[in-house]
Amino acid sequence: MNLFRAAVLVFSSALAGAAAVAAPPNFIFILADDLGWTNLSVALDDRVPGARSDFHETPALEKLARRGLRFAQGYAPDALCCPTRRSIQFGQTPTRQGDDRFPARYEPVKGARLTIPRALKAADPRYRTAHYGKWDLRSDIFPEDLGYDESDGNTGNRHGDMSGKDDKWSAHHTNTDPKRIVTLTDRAVNFVRRQHAAGAPFFLQLSHYATHVDMQSRPETLAKYEAKPPGRLHREPSWAAMLEDLDSGIGRLLDEVDRLGLAGSTYVIFMADNGGVEAVPQLRNKMAHPSEDAVPRRNHPLRGGKWTLYEGGLRVPFIVAGPGVKAGARCDVPVVGWDLLPTLADLAGYRGTLPADLDGGSFRSLLADGTGRVARPREEFVFHRYATGYPHSALRVGDLKLVKVWKTEALELYDLKNDLGETTNLATLQPEKTAELHARLMTLLKSVDAEVLHGFGKKKTED
Repeated sequence: MNLFRAAVLVFSSALAGAAAVAAPPNFIFILADDLGWTNLSVALDDRVPGARSDFHETPALEKLARRGLRFAQGYAPDALCCPTRRSIQFGQTPTRQGDDRFPARYEPVKGARLTIPRALKAADPRYRTAHYGKWDLRSDIFPEDLGYDESDGNTGNRHGDMSGKDDKWSAHHTNTDPKRIVTLTDRAVNFVRRQHAAGAPFFLQLSHYATHVDMQSRPETLAKYEAKPPGRLHREPSWAAMLEDLDSGIGRLLDEVDRLGLAGSTYVIFMADNGGVEAVPQLRNKMAHPSEDAVPRRNHPLRGGKWTLYEGGLRVPFIVAGPGVKAGARCDVPVVGWDLLPTLADLAGYRGTLPADLDGGSFRSLLADGTGRVARPREEFVFHRYATGYPHSALRVGDLKLVKVWKTEALELYDLKNDLGETTNLATLQPEKTAELHARLMTLLKSVDAEVLHGFGKKKTED
């Protein structure tokens, strides 16, 4: 009898161990708003001088970077928040999805397309999913329409703002819940605790309203930066305080993951929806060449910022930590926000067939040591800025990047490996390569019937 009982215990332990190994991972995806590649106190690429802030302090994100993998070439899907948020949910480029046409094309089939929560639930129906914070798809699509179990609804900037349009670039508000960071973190912590208690795997997207202007912070954080000597590139106390308060909220969530013993089974992904604004207040000529600047702008050494398809508008902080991810490492392989859906599906064990119109690829193979490749349907990264005043498109292939300004038909060619700041236009020096990339851009735009081929659309707000 004792031998039989011992055998049963050994068998039960083996089954429990196998179940633990086979249990799907948890995911926490933290999306910051308007945060530049050089705005953190940790460098995404430590080989680049000035790749970390000389004024801001983000200790929680430093901790996340020490635990995980920093992507030196992490890209937002667009230089503006709304198209990026659409892109992430569906794993498609904003160029494919369109801007004006998005609601008409996606609202009628909002329950039929593969999305991040649907892919995870298909991999394992036990997954519980939540979206808290800024949603902002600019359509009649709510998070629950895409498969989320919980959300804050169809939210936008107004839910995190205190200023009006006229003073949002100059006003600063102090309060105990700036940009709703405390409230959002409370909700996130509560969700994680509940799923842990229930033994359910989970996906949490926490989309912060910070650091989108207007500027809000706790009074004590503002006082700290008002007393701190300014940096050469970053010197706005109110913006720095808002960023540190955001970082504090992230830190509290990470601490809770540790306290619950979930760090070994939870992937934490941090990125921004687009690059940071170049100046506070914003500049009028967003496409200006850096040689026109009296002093370097806030995203230096990158050119441009939010609203433009230069690197300052597209290259963003992108960090992943979790099981099997090499700690403290850097990855130089380019990744982009529309890769998230296939990557999360892959990590969760999704076995279905991905849609033919998916543009992303899984970067799971990069996580172990930062090397490898991402298999996507297309080699190119394509971006398009829908704006009546300055419509332009960009195409990246390898280290080369083409920028097309539609109203003038001007073409610009940059070698990002040797000219990260996009200061030297090679179009006239390499006309054949410029023509080749332009042809590839036009072929790609035609393949998705891009809106820009039919005109510039209505004037876009500068949110």
